[in-house]
Amino acid sequence: MDHPYLIKIPVEKPELQQSQPSDMAEIREMFHQINQRYMVYEPSSYYYTVKRITDITISMFFIVFVMSWLYPIVALFIRITSKGSILFVQKRTGYKGLDFDCYKFRTMFENEEADTRQASSDDRRITPVGRFLRMTHIDETPQFFNVLLGDMSIVGPRPHMLYHTYSYAKLTPYYNLRHDAQPGMTGMAQIKGYIGEINAERELRKRVQWDIYYLKHRSILLDFKIIFATIGHVVLQAIHLIFKKRD
Repeated sequence: MDHPYLIKIPVEKPELQQSQPSDMAEIREMFHQINQRYMVYEPSSYYYTVKRITDITISMFFIVFVMSWLYPIVALFIRITSKGSILFVQKRTGYKGLDFDCYKFRTMFENEEADTRQASSDDRRITPVGRFLRMTHIDETPQFFNVLLGDMSIVGPRPHMLYHTYSYAKLTPYYNLRHDAQPGMTGMAQIKGYIGEINAERELRKRVQWDIYYLKHRSILLDFKIIFATIGHVVLQAIHLIFKKRD
């Protein structure tokens, strides 16, 4: 019996193009790797003791020699230019996710959105005096009392209002890792240029990335580098503001 003759026609299978990972997938992978490296890291045994002594020393010095005369002057200008309290006290997220009362000089007219809406560059809620206080960062100086009380540190991730903590944690992977350290008056993200208003999700992710970098590499030496970098930034900004007004 004759067997049927089979003709084999080669069929070229189309190569499947692998889909490129999205930006969000890359960011998640980056945070995953950072997280794995961070989890095995623990600061040296003396770090926390030296850091606390440094916080108390700096905050006491500033309160005694600067706030003693700065506070009455700022309080007077706030009082005569707008109605309301001198200090603005806001609940913010601190160490291990616990909330605390964060102190600032009041820079806005009293409003109902103070605990849910962040300030913007052209925010009409900001008073004329408040705009100057914010530009020079003088509004943050009452947080030295937070440092002295132990709610904050001089250096650490910046604390966010409770409303933003809940929303940011849903947007950004590993956001809550930043609460593994005392919140700070300044931090790694700030000296890298991430200051003030958060306008985009990518900017938030970069801030969290630098906060986790700080947690991974924190040391007394790094803290002082951040402190000196912050002082330099504030001085340069003040000089720029002076010359801008002269022009």
